[in-house]
Amino acid sequence: MNLSVAYLGRSGLERSGENEVLSLKPNLARDAVAFDAPLKDPLRFREAITALHDIVISDLRYTKRDKTAYLEWKKSEAQRTDRLRREMIQQIQGRIATEADLPADFCEQYRAAVRKYWDARGRYAKFIQKHDPAMWRHYQMLMDPVITVADDVVFFECFSADESSYGCLTVEREAGFGPAANARPGTTNVDYSWDLYDHFQGLRSYRPTRFSIDPAGFTVKSGGSPDYREEKIDLPAGWLNGFLQIQSAMALPMRRVRLSVEAVYAMLGRLVRRREKTGPRAIRFELIPGKTPAIVLEPWEERIESHGTVYEGPPGEPVRVWGRRRLLTLARLLPLAEGVDVYLLGTGLPSFWLVRMGSMRLVLGMSGWTANDWTRGSAIDMMAPPVAPSPRIVAGIAELLRRERALSFVEIDARASMVPAETAAALNRLAHTGQVIYDLGAEVYRWRQVMPRPVAEEQIGGEHPELEAARELVAKNAIQVVKREEAGPRRELIAGKGDKLKFEILIDADGIIRRGQCACAHHRRGGLRNGPCRHLQALRMVAWGGLANYGGSTREWFERITAWAARRETS
Repeated sequence: MNLSVAYLGRSGLERSGENEVLSLKPNLARDAVAFDAPLKDPLRFREAITALHDIVISDLRYTKRDKTAYLEWKKSEAQRTDRLRREMIQQIQGRIATEADLPADFCEQYRAAVRKYWDARGRYAKFIQKHDPAMWRHYQMLMDPVITVADDVVFFECFSADESSYGCLTVEREAGFGPAANARPGTTNVDYSWDLYDHFQGLRSYRPTRFSIDPAGFTVKSGGSPDYREEKIDLPAGWLNGFLQIQSAMALPMRRVRLSVEAVYAMLGRLVRRREKTGPRAIRFELIPGKTPAIVLEPWEERIESHGTVYEGPPGEPVRVWGRRRLLTLARLLPLAEGVDVYLLGTGLPSFWLVRMGSMRLVLGMSGWTANDWTRGSAIDMMAPPVAPSPRIVAGIAELLRRERALSFVEIDARASMVPAETAAALNRLAHTGQVIYDLGAEVYRWRQVMPRPVAEEQIGGEHPELEAARELVAKNAIQVVKREEAGPRRELIAGKGDKLKFEILIDADGIIRRGQCACAHHRRGGLRNGPCRHLQALRMVAWGGLANYGGSTREWFERITAWAARRETS
Protein backbone atom coordinates (compact mmCIF):
# COMPACT_ATOMS: atom_id res chain seq x y z
CA MET A 1 0.00 0.00 0.00
CA ASN A 2 1.33 3.44 -0.95
CA LEU A 3 0.99 6.18 1.66
CA SER A 4 1.56 9.83 0.70
CA VAL A 5 2.90 12.24 3.32
CA ALA A 6 3.73 15.93 3.03
CA TYR A 7 5.45 18.13 5.62
CA LEU A 8 6.34 21.80 5.87
CA GLY A 9 9.67 21.94 7.65
CA ARG A 10 11.13 19.61 10.23
CA SER A 11 9.98 18.74 13.72
CA GLY A 12 12.32 19.96 16.41
CA LEU A 13 12.93 21.71 19.71
CA GLU A 14 13.03 25.48 19.38
CA ARG A 15 14.50 27.64 22.16
CA SER A 16 13.65 31.22 22.97
CA GLY A 17 15.54 32.44 26.01
CA GLU A 18 14.66 30.13 28.89
CA ASN A 19 11.58 28.74 27.13
CA GLU A 20 11.38 25.79 24.72
CA VAL A 21 8.78 24.75 22.15
CA LEU A 22 8.61 21.11 21.05
CA SER A 23 7.17 21.69 17.59
CA LEU A 24 5.86 18.66 15.64
CA LYS A 25 5.11 19.09 11.94
CA PRO A 26 1.86 17.30 10.93
CA ASN A 27 1.16 15.46 7.69
CA LEU A 28 -0.40 18.01 5.34
CA ALA A 29 -1.90 15.23 3.22
CA ARG A 30 -4.42 14.54 6.00
CA ASP A 31 -7.13 16.55 7.72
CA ALA A 32 -5.90 19.47 9.79
CA VAL A 33 -4.91 18.72 13.40
CA ALA A 34 -3.66 21.31 15.89
CA PHE A 35 -2.60 21.40 19.53
CA ASP A 36 -0.53 23.86 21.56
CA ALA A 37 -0.13 23.64 25.33
CA PRO A 38 2.62 23.77 27.96
CA LEU A 39 4.04 20.48 29.22
CA LYS A 40 3.59 20.17 32.96
CA ASP A 41 6.31 17.55 33.40
CA PRO A 42 8.85 17.59 30.54
CA LEU A 43 11.11 15.08 32.29
CA ARG A 44 8.42 12.40 32.54
CA PHE A 45 7.39 13.05 28.95
CA ARG A 46 11.01 12.69 27.83
CA GLU A 47 11.34 9.26 29.45
CA ALA A 48 7.99 8.03 28.10
CA ILE A 49 8.56 9.20 24.53
CA THR A 50 12.04 7.66 24.61
CA ALA A 51 10.55 4.29 25.56
CA LEU A 52 8.14 4.64 22.64
CA HIS A 53 11.12 5.35 20.38
CA ASP A 54 12.84 2.17 21.60
CA ILE A 55 9.74 0.18 20.68
CA VAL A 56 9.47 1.54 17.14
CA ILE A 57 13.13 0.83 16.27
CA SER A 58 13.23 -2.59 17.93
CA ASP A 59 13.98 -5.47 15.57
CA LEU A 60 14.67 -8.76 17.34
CA ARG A 61 13.98 -11.03 14.39
CA TYR A 62 16.36 -13.93 14.00
CA THR A 63 18.69 -13.38 11.04
CA LYS A 64 20.11 -16.49 9.45
CA ARG A 65 23.85 -16.28 9.12
CA ASP A 66 25.35 -16.02 5.65
CA LYS A 67 27.99 -18.73 5.60
CA THR A 68 29.22 -18.11 2.05
CA ALA A 69 32.25 -16.13 3.14
CA TYR A 70 33.00 -18.63 5.91
CA LEU A 71 32.94 -21.56 3.51
CA GLU A 72 35.24 -19.76 1.10
CA TRP A 73 37.60 -18.97 3.96
CA LYS A 74 37.52 -22.56 5.14
CA LYS A 75 38.29 -23.81 1.64
CA SER A 76 41.32 -21.58 1.26
CA GLU A 77 42.54 -21.88 4.85
CA ALA A 78 44.40 -25.13 4.25
CA GLN A 79 46.33 -23.51 1.40
CA ARG A 80 47.13 -20.38 3.39
CA THR A 81 48.20 -22.01 6.66
CA ASP A 82 51.73 -22.99 5.60
CA ARG A 83 52.38 -19.67 3.90
CA LEU A 84 51.20 -17.63 6.91
CA ARG A 85 53.28 -19.74 9.29
CA ARG A 86 56.42 -19.17 7.23
CA GLU A 87 55.77 -15.44 7.02
CA MET A 88 55.23 -15.14 10.77
CA ILE A 89 58.43 -17.04 11.49
CA GLN A 90 60.36 -14.75 9.17
CA GLN A 91 58.90 -11.64 10.79
CA ILE A 92 59.71 -12.81 14.32
CA GLN A 93 63.22 -13.79 13.32
CA GLY A 94 63.70 -10.37 11.73
CA ARG A 95 62.57 -8.56 14.87
CA ILE A 96 64.82 -10.68 17.07
CA ALA A 97 67.72 -9.96 14.77
CA THR A 98 67.26 -6.21 14.78
CA GLU A 99 65.96 -5.99 18.40
CA ALA A 100 63.49 -3.34 17.29
CA ASP A 101 61.28 -1.87 20.04
CA LEU A 102 57.74 -0.42 19.79
CA PRO A 103 57.39 3.36 19.89
CA ALA A 104 57.01 4.83 23.35
CA ASP A 105 53.59 6.29 22.46
CA PHE A 106 52.29 3.13 20.79
CA CYS A 107 49.24 2.84 23.11
CA GLU A 108 48.29 6.47 22.52
CA GLN A 109 48.56 5.96 18.75
CA TYR A 110 46.36 2.89 19.00
CA ARG A 111 43.66 4.68 21.01
CA ALA A 112 43.75 7.63 18.61
CA ALA A 113 43.27 5.29 15.65
CA VAL A 114 40.31 3.60 17.37
CA ARG A 115 38.69 6.98 18.09
CA LYS A 116 39.21 8.02 14.50
CA TYR A 117 37.53 4.83 13.28
CA TRP A 118 34.44 5.18 15.48
CA ASP A 119 34.08 8.89 14.72
CA ALA A 120 34.13 8.12 11.01
CA ARG A 121 31.62 5.32 11.47
CA GLY A 122 29.26 7.61 13.42
CA ARG A 123 29.49 10.33 10.76
CA TYR A 124 28.74 7.77 8.06
CA ALA A 125 25.64 6.54 9.95
CA LYS A 126 24.34 10.12 10.26
CA PHE A 127 25.10 10.72 6.58
CA ILE A 128 22.89 7.76 5.62
CA GLN A 129 20.08 8.97 7.88
CA LYS A 130 20.24 12.45 6.34
CA HIS A 131 20.83 11.68 2.65
CA ASP A 132 19.01 8.37 2.21
CA PRO A 133 15.80 8.57 4.28
CA ALA A 134 14.22 5.80 2.20
CA MET A 135 16.84 3.33 3.39
CA TRP A 136 16.50 4.56 6.97
CA ARG A 137 12.70 4.20 6.83
CA HIS A 138 12.99 0.71 5.38
CA TYR A 139 15.19 -0.56 8.16
CA GLN A 140 14.11 1.52 11.15
CA MET A 141 10.75 3.21 10.76
CA LEU A 142 8.32 2.24 8.01
CA MET A 143 5.82 4.97 8.83
CA ASP A 144 6.07 8.14 10.89
CA PRO A 145 4.39 7.83 14.30
CA VAL A 146 0.66 8.48 14.42
CA ILE A 147 -0.54 11.15 16.85
CA THR A 148 -4.17 11.69 17.89
CA VAL A 149 -5.54 14.76 19.64
CA ALA A 150 -8.74 13.81 21.53
CA ASP A 151 -10.92 15.82 23.87
CA ASP A 152 -9.36 14.31 26.99
CA VAL A 153 -6.00 12.84 25.87
CA VAL A 154 -3.21 13.10 23.33
CA PHE A 155 -1.70 9.76 22.29
CA PHE A 156 1.12 8.56 20.06
CA GLU A 157 1.23 5.18 18.30
CA CYS A 158 4.01 3.25 16.61
CA PHE A 159 4.76 -0.24 15.30
CA SER A 160 8.18 -1.88 15.41
CA ALA A 161 10.29 -2.68 12.38
CA ASP A 162 10.12 -6.43 13.06
CA GLU A 163 6.29 -6.33 13.19
CA SER A 164 6.18 -7.86 16.67
CA SER A 165 5.73 -4.88 19.03
CA TYR A 166 3.22 -2.05 19.24
CA GLY A 167 3.55 1.05 21.40
CA CYS A 168 0.99 3.63 22.46
CA LEU A 169 1.85 6.55 24.75
CA THR A 170 -1.19 8.39 26.17
CA VAL A 171 -0.97 11.75 27.95
CA GLU A 172 -4.02 13.17 29.73
CA ARG A 173 -4.70 16.70 28.56
CA GLU A 174 -5.84 18.11 31.90
CA ALA A 175 -3.16 16.50 34.05
CA GLY A 176 -0.28 16.42 31.55
CA PHE A 177 -0.68 19.74 29.77
CA GLY A 178 -1.62 23.28 30.63
CA PRO A 179 -4.44 25.16 28.88
CA ALA A 180 -4.45 24.36 25.15
CA ALA A 181 -4.77 27.06 22.52
CA ASN A 182 -6.66 26.42 19.27
CA ALA A 183 -6.87 22.64 19.76
CA ARG A 184 -8.30 20.80 16.78
CA PRO A 185 -9.05 17.09 17.43
CA GLY A 186 -8.00 14.56 14.85
CA THR A 187 -5.31 12.08 13.80
CA THR A 188 -2.21 12.68 11.70
CA ASN A 189 1.37 11.54 11.17
CA VAL A 190 4.16 13.73 12.50
CA ASP A 191 7.58 14.23 10.95
CA TYR A 192 10.05 12.15 12.94
CA SER A 193 13.83 11.90 12.71
CA TRP A 194 16.85 10.98 14.80
CA ASP A 195 17.46 14.70 15.32
CA LEU A 196 14.03 14.95 16.95
CA TYR A 197 14.93 12.01 19.18
CA ASP A 198 18.07 13.88 20.23
CA HIS A 199 15.91 16.94 20.96
CA PHE A 200 13.72 14.84 23.25
CA GLN A 201 16.82 14.01 25.29
CA GLY A 202 17.36 17.73 25.83
CA LEU A 203 14.09 18.26 27.72
CA ARG A 204 14.66 19.43 31.28
CA SER A 205 12.33 20.05 34.20
CA TYR A 206 13.83 23.49 34.95
CA ARG A 207 13.07 24.84 31.46
CA PRO A 208 9.42 25.64 30.60
CA THR A 209 8.43 23.63 27.53
CA ARG A 210 5.44 23.93 25.21
CA PHE A 211 4.15 21.03 23.13
CA SER A 212 2.92 22.14 19.73
CA ILE A 213 1.45 20.41 16.68
CA ASP A 214 2.03 23.25 14.24
CA PRO A 215 -1.02 23.82 11.98
CA ALA A 216 0.63 26.60 9.96
CA GLY A 217 1.30 24.34 6.99
CA PHE A 218 -2.40 23.84 6.37
CA THR A 219 -2.92 27.55 5.64
CA VAL A 220 0.25 28.13 3.61
CA LYS A 221 0.65 27.57 -0.09
CA SER A 222 2.98 24.74 0.72
CA GLY A 223 4.02 23.87 -2.79
CA GLY A 224 5.89 27.16 -3.10
CA SER A 225 7.82 26.83 0.14
CA PRO A 226 11.41 25.54 0.05
CA ASP A 227 10.68 23.59 3.27
CA TYR A 228 7.78 21.72 1.69
CA ARG A 229 8.47 18.08 0.84
CA GLU A 230 6.42 15.10 -0.22
CA GLU A 231 7.21 11.43 0.16
CA LYS A 232 5.51 8.22 -0.91
CA ILE A 233 5.96 5.30 1.47
CA ASP A 234 5.33 1.78 0.23
CA LEU A 235 3.97 0.02 3.31
CA PRO A 236 4.44 -3.77 3.14
CA ALA A 237 1.18 -5.69 3.36
CA GLY A 238 2.49 -7.69 6.32
CA TRP A 239 3.39 -4.55 8.27
CA LEU A 240 0.01 -2.94 7.66
CA ASN A 241 -1.83 -6.17 8.39
CA GLY A 242 0.06 -6.57 11.65
CA PHE A 243 -0.66 -3.00 12.76
CA LEU A 244 -4.38 -3.49 12.17
CA GLN A 245 -4.47 -6.98 13.70
CA ILE A 246 -3.20 -5.49 16.95
CA GLN A 247 -6.08 -3.01 16.96
CA SER A 248 -8.52 -5.88 16.51
CA ALA A 249 -6.86 -7.94 19.27
CA MET A 250 -6.98 -5.03 21.74
CA ALA A 251 -10.75 -4.84 21.37
CA LEU A 252 -11.26 -8.46 22.50
CA PRO A 253 -12.05 -9.46 26.10
CA MET A 254 -8.88 -10.29 28.02
CA ARG A 255 -7.78 -11.28 31.49
CA ARG A 256 -6.19 -8.44 33.40
CA VAL A 257 -3.32 -9.15 35.80
CA ARG A 258 -2.06 -6.34 38.02
CA LEU A 259 1.65 -6.50 38.83
CA SER A 260 3.64 -4.42 41.27
CA VAL A 261 6.53 -2.34 39.98
CA GLU A 262 8.87 -4.36 42.20
CA ALA A 263 7.84 -7.61 40.48
CA VAL A 264 8.53 -6.15 37.03
CA TYR A 265 11.86 -4.78 38.30
CA ALA A 266 12.83 -8.25 39.51
CA MET A 267 11.78 -9.90 36.27
CA LEU A 268 13.70 -7.49 34.01
CA GLY A 269 16.72 -7.58 36.30
CA ARG A 270 16.97 -11.34 36.02
CA LEU A 271 16.55 -11.23 32.25
CA VAL A 272 19.42 -8.74 32.01
CA ARG A 273 21.72 -10.73 34.30
CA ARG A 274 21.05 -14.14 32.77
CA ARG A 275 20.88 -15.41 29.23
CA GLU A 276 19.03 -18.65 28.58
CA LYS A 277 20.89 -21.24 26.51
CA THR A 278 18.06 -23.74 26.11
CA GLY A 279 14.29 -23.56 25.90
CA PRO A 280 11.62 -23.05 26.95
CA ARG A 281 11.94 -19.25 27.11
CA ALA A 282 8.47 -18.27 28.25
CA ILE A 283 6.99 -16.14 31.01
CA ARG A 284 4.41 -18.31 32.78
CA PHE A 285 1.57 -16.61 34.63
CA GLU A 286 0.18 -18.68 37.50
CA LEU A 287 -3.13 -17.12 38.50
CA ILE A 288 -5.39 -18.14 41.38
CA PRO A 289 -8.45 -15.96 42.13
CA GLY A 290 -8.02 -13.95 45.32
CA LYS A 291 -4.31 -14.78 45.55
CA THR A 292 -1.11 -12.93 44.70
CA PRO A 293 -0.31 -13.41 40.99
CA ALA A 294 3.00 -15.09 40.23
CA ILE A 295 5.20 -15.04 37.15
CA VAL A 296 7.68 -17.84 36.47
CA LEU A 297 10.72 -17.41 34.22
CA GLU A 298 11.51 -20.49 32.18
CA PRO A 299 13.71 -22.52 31.86
CA TRP A 300 15.13 -21.58 35.28
CA GLU A 301 11.72 -21.90 36.99
CA GLU A 302 12.40 -18.70 38.92
CA ARG A 303 9.19 -17.66 40.62
CA ILE A 304 8.44 -13.97 41.21
CA GLU A 305 5.36 -13.03 43.24
CA SER A 306 3.68 -9.66 42.83
CA HIS A 307 3.17 -8.71 46.47
CA GLY A 308 0.60 -6.02 47.07
CA THR A 309 -1.66 -7.05 44.19
CA VAL A 310 -4.43 -9.64 43.94
CA TYR A 311 -5.67 -11.53 40.88
CA GLU A 312 -9.42 -11.04 40.47
CA GLY A 313 -10.06 -13.02 37.28
CA PRO A 314 -11.39 -16.53 36.69
CA PRO A 315 -9.44 -19.70 37.52
CA GLY A 316 -7.71 -21.58 34.76
CA GLU A 317 -4.49 -23.18 33.62
CA PRO A 318 -1.24 -21.16 33.49
CA VAL A 319 -0.83 -18.74 30.60
CA ARG A 320 2.51 -18.60 28.80
CA VAL A 321 3.87 -15.79 26.59
CA TRP A 322 7.14 -15.63 24.67
CA GLY A 323 9.42 -12.94 23.29
CA ARG A 324 10.14 -11.52 26.74
CA ARG A 325 13.32 -9.65 25.75
CA ARG A 326 11.08 -7.00 24.20
CA LEU A 327 9.98 -6.04 27.72
CA LEU A 328 13.39 -4.47 28.33
CA THR A 329 12.11 -1.38 26.49
CA LEU A 330 10.03 -0.69 29.62
CA ALA A 331 13.06 -0.51 31.94
CA ARG A 332 13.46 3.25 31.55
CA LEU A 333 9.88 3.82 32.69
CA LEU A 334 9.95 1.84 35.93
CA PRO A 335 11.23 4.75 38.10
CA LEU A 336 8.12 6.67 37.00
CA ALA A 337 5.67 3.77 37.17
CA GLU A 338 2.88 3.44 39.71
CA GLY A 339 1.89 -0.04 38.56
CA VAL A 340 1.81 -2.40 35.56
CA ASP A 341 -1.29 -4.10 34.17
CA VAL A 342 -0.90 -7.12 31.89
CA TYR A 343 -3.74 -8.09 29.56
CA LEU A 344 -3.67 -11.71 28.39
CA LEU A 345 -5.49 -13.27 25.45
CA GLY A 346 -4.14 -16.77 26.08
CA THR A 347 -1.07 -18.97 25.74
CA GLY A 348 0.94 -18.10 22.65
CA LEU A 349 -1.34 -15.16 21.82
CA PRO A 350 -0.65 -11.42 21.95
CA SER A 351 -0.26 -9.76 25.36
CA PHE A 352 -0.44 -6.10 26.35
CA TRP A 353 1.60 -4.45 29.12
CA LEU A 354 0.21 -1.15 30.41
CA VAL A 355 2.53 1.02 32.51
CA ARG A 356 0.67 3.60 34.61
CA MET A 357 2.66 6.80 35.25
CA GLY A 358 0.24 9.33 36.72
CA SER A 359 -0.88 11.57 33.87
CA MET A 360 0.67 9.22 31.32
CA ARG A 361 0.40 5.57 30.43
CA LEU A 362 2.25 3.47 27.89
CA VAL A 363 0.93 0.28 26.31
CA LEU A 364 3.40 -2.24 24.89
CA GLY A 365 1.64 -4.83 22.75
CA MET A 366 3.59 -7.98 21.89
CA SER A 367 2.82 -10.80 19.49
CA GLY A 368 2.93 -14.35 20.82
CA TRP A 369 6.69 -14.50 20.21
CA THR A 370 9.21 -12.22 18.54
CA ALA A 371 9.49 -14.05 15.21
CA ASN A 372 5.72 -14.38 14.92
CA ASP A 373 3.65 -11.69 13.24
CA TRP A 374 0.13 -10.79 14.29
CA THR A 375 -1.60 -12.96 11.67
CA ARG A 376 -0.01 -16.31 12.58
CA GLY A 377 -0.93 -16.94 16.20
CA SER A 378 -1.83 -20.51 17.09
CA ALA A 379 -5.46 -19.47 17.50
CA ILE A 380 -5.63 -15.97 16.03
CA ASP A 381 -8.15 -17.16 13.45
CA MET A 382 -10.42 -18.12 16.35
CA MET A 383 -10.33 -14.57 17.69
CA ALA A 384 -12.21 -12.99 14.75
CA PRO A 385 -16.01 -13.18 14.38
CA PRO A 386 -17.03 -16.22 12.30
CA VAL A 387 -19.42 -14.17 10.13
CA ALA A 388 -19.25 -10.61 8.85
CA PRO A 389 -21.22 -8.09 10.96
CA SER A 390 -24.14 -6.22 9.48
CA PRO A 391 -22.98 -3.30 7.27
CA ARG A 392 -25.81 -1.22 8.71
CA ILE A 393 -24.61 -1.70 12.29
CA VAL A 394 -20.98 -1.10 11.29
CA ALA A 395 -21.92 2.16 9.56
CA GLY A 396 -24.09 3.24 12.49
CA ILE A 397 -21.39 2.63 15.08
CA ALA A 398 -18.81 4.37 12.88
CA GLU A 399 -21.00 7.46 12.62
CA LEU A 400 -21.70 7.41 16.37
CA LEU A 401 -18.00 7.25 17.27
CA ARG A 402 -17.08 9.85 14.65
CA ARG A 403 -19.52 12.22 16.33
CA GLU A 404 -18.88 11.37 20.01
CA ARG A 405 -15.12 10.62 19.65
CA ALA A 406 -14.99 8.19 22.63
CA LEU A 407 -17.57 5.84 24.21
CA SER A 408 -17.59 2.70 26.35
CA PHE A 409 -18.87 -0.62 25.01
CA VAL A 410 -22.07 -0.36 27.07
CA GLU A 411 -22.77 3.13 25.72
CA ILE A 412 -22.17 2.06 22.13
CA ASP A 413 -24.33 -1.05 22.50
CA ALA A 414 -27.19 0.93 24.05
CA ARG A 415 -27.20 3.61 21.37
CA ALA A 416 -26.32 1.70 18.20
CA SER A 417 -27.15 -2.00 18.32
CA MET A 418 -28.58 -3.26 21.62
CA VAL A 419 -27.24 -6.71 20.63
CA PRO A 420 -23.85 -7.14 22.38
CA ALA A 421 -22.58 -9.80 19.95
CA GLU A 422 -23.35 -7.62 16.91
CA THR A 423 -21.80 -4.58 18.59
CA ALA A 424 -18.60 -6.50 19.43
CA ALA A 425 -18.32 -7.86 15.88
CA ALA A 426 -18.86 -4.40 14.36
CA LEU A 427 -16.24 -2.82 16.64
CA ASN A 428 -13.82 -5.61 15.77
CA ARG A 429 -14.33 -4.87 12.06
CA LEU A 430 -13.84 -1.12 12.55
CA ALA A 431 -10.64 -1.77 14.49
CA HIS A 432 -9.41 -4.16 11.81
CA THR A 433 -9.90 -1.50 9.12
CA GLY A 434 -8.03 1.14 11.11
CA GLN A 435 -10.90 3.40 12.18
CA VAL A 436 -11.29 2.59 15.88
CA ILE A 437 -8.84 1.94 18.72
CA TYR A 438 -9.63 0.52 22.15
CA ASP A 439 -8.04 2.50 25.00
CA LEU A 440 -7.12 -0.15 27.59
CA GLY A 441 -6.43 2.37 30.35
CA ALA A 442 -9.65 4.37 29.96
CA GLU A 443 -11.73 1.34 28.82
CA VAL A 444 -13.32 3.25 25.95
CA TYR A 445 -13.38 2.95 22.18
CA ARG A 446 -11.96 5.98 20.37
CA TRP A 447 -12.48 7.16 16.83
CA ARG A 448 -9.01 7.14 15.26
CA GLN A 449 -8.33 6.67 11.56
CA VAL A 450 -4.80 5.35 11.23
CA MET A 451 -4.95 6.07 7.47
CA PRO A 452 -6.58 9.03 5.72
CA ARG A 453 -9.36 6.67 4.61
CA PRO A 454 -10.63 3.24 5.75
CA VAL A 455 -8.34 0.39 4.77
CA ALA A 456 -9.93 -2.07 2.37
CA GLU A 457 -9.65 -5.80 3.01
CA GLU A 458 -7.74 -6.32 -0.26
CA GLN A 459 -5.10 -3.83 0.94
CA ILE A 460 -4.63 -5.72 4.21
CA GLY A 461 -4.32 -9.08 2.52
CA GLY A 462 -6.45 -12.20 2.48
CA GLU A 463 -6.58 -15.13 4.84
CA HIS A 464 -3.47 -17.02 5.77
CA PRO A 465 -2.61 -19.58 3.01
CA GLU A 466 -2.87 -22.47 5.49
CA LEU A 467 -6.37 -21.39 6.53
CA GLU A 468 -7.46 -21.11 2.89
CA ALA A 469 -6.06 -24.55 2.18
CA ALA A 470 -7.87 -25.94 5.26
CA ARG A 471 -11.20 -24.65 3.95
CA GLU A 472 -10.53 -26.32 0.59
CA LEU A 473 -9.76 -29.65 2.28
CA VAL A 474 -13.02 -29.50 4.23
CA ALA A 475 -15.01 -28.50 1.14
CA LYS A 476 -13.64 -31.58 -0.68
CA ASN A 477 -14.50 -33.88 2.27
CA ALA A 478 -10.84 -34.86 2.37
CA ILE A 479 -10.59 -34.92 6.19
CA GLN A 480 -12.11 -37.57 8.48
CA VAL A 481 -12.34 -37.73 12.27
CA VAL A 482 -11.26 -41.18 13.45
CA LYS A 483 -11.23 -40.66 17.24
CA ARG A 484 -12.52 -38.22 19.86
CA GLU A 485 -12.00 -38.50 23.61
CA GLU A 486 -11.85 -36.35 26.72
CA ALA A 487 -8.30 -35.40 27.73
CA GLY A 488 -8.81 -33.65 31.03
CA PRO A 489 -11.06 -30.84 32.27
CA ARG A 490 -12.51 -28.85 29.37
CA ARG A 491 -10.16 -30.51 26.86
CA GLU A 492 -10.66 -32.90 23.97
CA LEU A 493 -8.24 -35.01 21.94
CA ILE A 494 -9.27 -35.41 18.28
CA ALA A 495 -7.46 -37.68 15.77
CA GLY A 496 -8.04 -37.60 12.04
CA LYS A 497 -6.70 -38.60 8.65
CA GLY A 498 -6.74 -37.27 5.11
CA ASP A 499 -4.52 -35.91 2.36
CA LYS A 500 -2.41 -39.08 2.78
CA LEU A 501 -1.54 -38.13 6.37
CA LYS A 502 -2.58 -38.83 9.96
CA PHE A 503 -2.78 -36.06 12.57
CA GLU A 504 -4.28 -35.14 15.92
CA ILE A 505 -5.06 -32.03 17.98
CA LEU A 506 -5.75 -31.19 21.60
CA ILE A 507 -8.27 -28.35 21.89
CA ASP A 508 -9.82 -26.64 24.89
CA ALA A 509 -13.43 -25.59 25.43
CA ASP A 510 -12.76 -22.31 23.58
CA GLY A 511 -11.62 -24.18 20.48
CA ILE A 512 -7.97 -23.13 20.84
CA ILE A 513 -5.43 -25.69 19.63
CA ARG A 514 -3.16 -26.41 22.58
CA ARG A 515 -1.08 -29.16 20.98
CA GLY A 516 -0.94 -30.82 17.60
CA GLN A 517 0.87 -33.50 15.63
CA CYS A 518 1.19 -33.71 11.86
CA ALA A 519 3.80 -34.96 9.39
CA CYS A 520 3.32 -32.19 6.81
CA ALA A 521 6.19 -29.83 5.92
CA HIS A 522 4.54 -26.76 7.50
CA HIS A 523 4.16 -28.43 10.89
CA ARG A 524 7.64 -30.00 10.79
CA ARG A 525 9.24 -26.60 10.21
CA GLY A 526 7.73 -24.79 13.17
CA GLY A 527 4.99 -26.78 14.90
CA LEU A 528 2.36 -24.32 16.12
CA ARG A 529 4.79 -21.40 16.23
CA ASN A 530 3.85 -20.30 12.71
CA GLY A 531 0.20 -21.18 13.23
CA PRO A 532 -1.47 -24.58 12.89
CA CYS A 533 -1.08 -26.28 9.52
CA ARG A 534 -3.96 -26.80 7.11
CA HIS A 535 -4.57 -30.36 8.32
CA LEU A 536 -4.92 -29.41 11.99
CA GLN A 537 -7.21 -26.50 11.16
CA ALA A 538 -9.28 -28.63 8.82
CA LEU A 539 -9.62 -31.33 11.50
CA ARG A 540 -10.92 -28.74 13.96
CA MET A 541 -13.40 -27.47 11.36
CA VAL A 542 -14.72 -30.99 10.67
CA ALA A 543 -14.96 -31.76 14.38
CA TRP A 544 -17.08 -28.63 14.81
CA GLY A 545 -19.51 -29.64 12.10
CA GLY A 546 -17.94 -28.46 8.86
CA LEU A 547 -17.64 -25.05 7.24
CA ALA A 548 -21.29 -24.17 7.78
CA ASN A 549 -21.00 -24.43 11.56
CA TYR A 550 -17.30 -23.55 11.97
CA GLY A 551 -17.00 -21.01 14.74
CA GLY A 552 -20.74 -20.90 15.30
CA SER A 553 -22.85 -17.76 15.08
CA THR A 554 -21.80 -14.27 16.06
CA ARG A 555 -23.63 -14.73 19.37
CA GLU A 556 -21.78 -18.00 20.08
CA TRP A 557 -18.47 -16.34 19.20
CA PHE A 558 -19.18 -13.47 21.60
CA GLU A 559 -20.16 -15.84 24.42
CA ARG A 560 -17.05 -17.95 23.89
CA ILE A 561 -14.52 -15.11 24.02
CA THR A 562 -16.22 -13.35 26.93
CA ALA A 563 -16.38 -16.61 28.92
CA TRP A 564 -12.58 -16.87 28.87
CA ALA A 565 -12.19 -13.38 30.36
CA ALA A 566 -15.22 -13.55 32.68
CA ARG A 567 -14.80 -13.15 36.45
CA ARG A 568 -16.26 -16.60 37.13
CA GLU A 569 -15.73 -19.99 35.54
CA THR A 570 -18.27 -20.93 32.88
CA SER A 571 -19.05 -24.40 31.71
